[in-house]
Amino acid sequence: MSEISPQFSTFAGQKQGRVRLAIVAPSLRKMGGQAVQADLLMRNWRHDLSVEAMFVPTDPEFPAFIAWMERVPFLRTVVRMPIYWSKVWRAARQADVVHIFSASYWSFLLAPTPAWMISRMRGTKTVLNYHSSEARDHLKRSAISRAVLRRMDTRVVPSGYLQHVFKEFDMSAEIVPNLVDLTQIQYRERNPLRPVLICNRGFEPYYAVDDVVRAFSRVKQEFANAKLVLVGSGSQERQVRALVAQLGLSNVEFVGNIARDQIGRYCNEADIFVNASVLDNTPVSILEAFAAGTPVISTGPEGIRYLVEHGRTGLLSDPRNWEALGDNVIALLRDQNLALRLARNAHDQSHLYHWNSVRGKWVHLYRSVMCGMTGSPSTRKVTAEGC
Repeated sequence: MSEISPQFSTFAGQKQGRVRLAIVAPSLRKMGGQAVQADLLMRNWRHDLSVEAMFVPTDPEFPAFIAWMERVPFLRTVVRMPIYWSKVWRAARQADVVHIFSASYWSFLLAPTPAWMISRMRGTKTVLNYHSSEARDHLKRSAISRAVLRRMDTRVVPSGYLQHVFKEFDMSAEIVPNLVDLTQIQYRERNPLRPVLICNRGFEPYYAVDDVVRAFSRVKQEFANAKLVLVGSGSQERQVRALVAQLGLSNVEFVGNIARDQIGRYCNEADIFVNASVLDNTPVSILEAFAAGTPVISTGPEGIRYLVEHGRTGLLSDPRNWEALGDNVIALLRDQNLALRLARNAHDQSHLYHWNSVRGKWVHLYRSVMCGMTGSPSTRKVTAEGC
């Protein structure tokens, strides 16, 4: 997703009933779930007759003469803020709706909050698209964040889990699911199922990739030819590599970070998706596994249980129970019919995350917000041309 100047190609779109949309989100320069989802939205809106979208990065590139500041942590934040604010200011002047992607904690205060404040000063409607699995702790700790969220024109979350969390704090939120990039992912049935495992989660504490490695050691006891592919990087990578060496495991491949156009290749080459997160929401990696036909073996923190149904679309175990995680992989490898049934059910569910299913929800929501309507989606009445 390239960074572009905040301007729309034409104002005629408004007369034709098109919504002028500014998407404020991290760029693909910093790979993450929000950046990927924003990029998918931009690419899908590109040739759409209902929405004209532009992208405003929360992490804009520095001009060449100060590019060196990108390498200095505190300084780059201070310098980036006025650049970011100016881009949002120009975008909010031209847009009908500002779609703001949001994480939690300090990130919420540094990116979504200024975007909301500037949009409000400009008189432009806002959609806050909240993605963080840490929502409960974030909202409990931050009165400022709760106050800002309550003043957003509309709050949108990708899962029933986050909708439930928002309700705990007396805030409504609408669900619009995350997207799967079908240009990258292709479905195939794994028959026979091979002991080729993939985990494409970041090497961060919440994702417990070390437990994936421990579960794999259990699988190796039953299937000596088993292979584990680890896609990604992060702060815990050194510890995970040390654990692999300590356990004397062979056939563990560290791929590192990959370009988005390579994810389909790795999904296709694997036969089982394994996830061991201790806190999660709606990881795109699981949605990709659903779409690819890769059976899902995962731990079941609260957010995952809203996405994966044990025994129907995957097999779940308690977080930090790597023995049970490994046993579920073994159970799948011993029961081909179970693996096929789980994969087929998950693939059927994956259609909820296709563009054809999600597009209409966004169009209706943008128009409803633009027209100043409130209430549930079923009670909002808008026309194809506008309010």
